[in-house]
Amino acid sequence: MTPTQFTELTNTLVVSCQAEPGLPLDAPIHIEALARSAVIGGASGLRIQGIANIRAVRAATDLPLIGLLKVDRPGTDVYITPTVADVEAVIEAGADIVAFDATDRVRPDTVATLCETVRQAGRLSMADISTAAEGVAAMRVGADIVSTTMSGYTPHSRKLPGPDFELMHELAVAGVPFAAEGRIWTGEEARRAFELGARFVVVGSAITRPDMITRRFIDEALRNPSRTFQGQAAE
Repeated sequence: MTPTQFTELTNTLVVSCQAEPGLPLDAPIHIEALARSAVIGGASGLRIQGIANIRAVRAATDLPLIGLLKVDRPGTDVYITPTVADVEAVIEAGADIVAFDATDRVRPDTVATLCETVRQAGRLSMADISTAAEGVAAMRVGADIVSTTMSGYTPHSRKLPGPDFELMHELAVAGVPFAAEGRIWTGEEARRAFELGARFVVVGSAITRPDMITRRFIDEALRNPSRTFQGQAAE
C-alpha cells in the first residue's frame, strides 16, 4: 500500500478483531471467523493483533489489514508493537498497515525508527496516540496516519467513558490525518467521529467482543427498575 491507498478506507468502517488471552475466542481460527464475518457485514478493513492471527486473516481476505503485536516488556509501559523487531514480524505476517504505540513515554525504540522501518518495507504506519501533541509529533517523524486508540490509557490523557471527541477535534484543527478508535459503541458515535474529520473509524469491542456486549446488555437491563433479569428484581 501507499499513503494514497488510504483512500479506499476513507469514510468507512474498519473492524478490530481481537480477543483477550484466556477468552474462548482467543485462537486464530476464531479471529479469522470474526474477520470474515465483519467482511460479510461490510467492513472495509481489519485490525488484527498477534502474528498467528494476522497470518490467518491475511490468508482469508485481501482487504487492507492493520497489524499489531502486544508485548509486555520490563522498563516500559509501551506494549503495542514497541520495537523494530515487532514491526518486522507484523510486516512479515502480512499486514499492510503497522499500528504501534506512539505515546510520549519511555520506549525501547523511537517513533521515528519505527516509522522508518515501516516505510523501508513499503507499508504504511499508524501511530496510536493519546494526545494531539503526540499526533503532531508522530506525523513530523514520518507516520502516515494517527489513531486515537490510546486516549485514556496514558497518565497524561483524558479519562473518559466514551470516545475522545475533543482529541479528534484537536487533531483536525492541527491538520493531522487521523482514524477514530477507542470506546466507540454506537453508530451515532461513529457518525460524530466522521463529522469531526476522521478518515475512517475503527470499532472493536462493540462488534467482536461478545463477553463485553453481553455485560453491557445486562448492565442496561438491570439499570431499569421496572425490569427483571433472571428472576431477580433490579434494585
